[in-house]
Amino acid sequence: MFSQVFNYNPKEQDYRVWLVVNPRVWLIPILALVLLTALTVHTYILGSAKYNFLAEAEAVVAEEPAAVAAAPAAAAEEAEAPAAEAPAAE
Repeated sequence: MFSQVFNYNPKEQDYRVWLVVNPRVWLIPILALVLLTALTVHTYILGSAKYNFLAEAEAVVAEEPAAVAAAPAAAAEEAEAPAAEAPAAE
């Protein structure tokens, strides 16, 4: 389709980009720019509330010690209650 409309044949004309861009010189800067772009996009997305799964994991870990701290207190109350009832039964 494109060859009919734009007179473009990729097999015969795509080599021309390497006549302008020398990969021995520009490959590392291009890859560095791609890495910088990827890191920027990931930082932006992880900074949003909708996609930040790291903050959700920290919130779960922060809530967990409060629940664990409440569990021994509840267990201690349950242990005291039967001890108080035991002498009364004798």
